Amino acid sequence: MTLPAPATTAAALPYPLPACPNARVLLFAMRRMGAHGLADARAAHAIFTLFREGFRRPLMLVRTLMADLAGNAAMPIAIAPCCCGRITIAEAGLLTIVARVESAPDAAALLLGDLLGIRRADGVLASVAAVSAAFADEGRPILA
Repeated sequence: MTLPAPATTAAALPYPLPACPNARVLLFAMRRMGAHGLADARAAHAIFTLFREGFRRPLMLVRTLMADLAGNAAMPIAIAPCCCGRITIAEAGLLTIVARVESAPDAAALLLGDLLGIRRADGVLASVAAVSAAFADEGRPILA
């Protein structure tokens, strides 16, 4: 087995993990659900560990967001393995959208449309806003 060239790895995973611990948990959950399905136990455990007794709403909304992303994307959304120490362009964009959906909804809508490859991403944007609000309401805002 050969390792990929450093230039290839840097091009595929150009960004470091987010500094925000809440964003890292969200990223882990999205990676696990994207690779192993919406009912992934490790993703659920990560959300449970972060939120404790308030885990149900964020978990349900992250699952809904992942289903909306998969159902509405006109092109593939690149996700890295959950153990990877860097993130893809798509993952960085998605975390930026989640962080900005409340403060800059127009910019978030444009970024989401580009990520999904569709013109009108209003339904998915509502899911993003719900996830962002669920994290913020529990005292765990996503910062980018």
